[in-house]
Amino acid sequence: MTIKLSNISYQVNDLVILNDVSLEIKNGEVLSLVGPNGAGKSTLLNIMTGDLEPTNGCVRYEKYNLKDLDIIDRSFYRGVMSQAQQIVFDFSVKEIIEMGWIEKGVSSYSNDFSKAVKEISSLCDLENLLERKFNRLSGGEQRRVHFARTLLQLWRPSNSKDPIFMLLDEPTANLDLYYEIKLMEIIKMKANEGVGVFLIMHDLNLAAKYSNRIALMSDGSLIQVDTPINILDPSLLKRIYNLDMSVDKATMKVSYF
Repeated sequence: MTIKLSNISYQVNDLVILNDVSLEIKNGEVLSLVGPNGAGKSTLLNIMTGDLEPTNGCVRYEKYNLKDLDIIDRSFYRGVMSQAQQIVFDFSVKEIIEMGWIEKGVSSYSNDFSKAVKEISSLCDLENLLERKFNRLSGGEQRRVHFARTLLQLWRPSNSKDPIFMLLDEPTANLDLYYEIKLMEIIKMKANEGVGVFLIMHDLNLAAKYSNRIALMSDGSLIQVDTPINILDPSLLKRIYNLDMSVDKATMKVSYF
């Protein structure tokens, strides 16, 4: 299964935010979207999730038009982690994680609920925070909780063949270096298990290390989609970011000067 965006445009009055963007997210790969602030990255993600309706174009989850899927079907196919997810009520960390659970009428899933919560809490190093109040956590800790909630939403039995996707907007924001790397390792692990991952990134070095493909956006247009080694070209990056950069092709390390 793929998520396919075809000729997506988005306009508010006379302001063109996205211009004829076509992109495909595949199961089993990490596709990172990079580009300057204001390029249209978050708007594209919001259209991909169904939170925004494009002015033109179509989003399909395999054979299904996204606008024909109800919220439960959408949630069963993809887990979404946006930039800002405010929680008004004083829920515990465990309660926030549990909000990701979706059964879609498959009663056998409920037998694995506690097991899934425990496994994901352990994977994300959250066992010691489960009884804490979410709104008393640091920004980085809150990001880790929302990431765990997204993972729980996509939990399936080991023999499941359901196509699923993670759509993440700057998932490493506010994380310290240890958890930044840990989160990216989990993302890569999930891709290796068959999950399709789409994430918006600002760190080109993280994108280079963990992505199968990188999509580069600027001024509402998709400039290029390719493997990291091909897309991280100093002359192209200079044109998009207006910065002098060098790229070590052996290590795929991007440096700024």
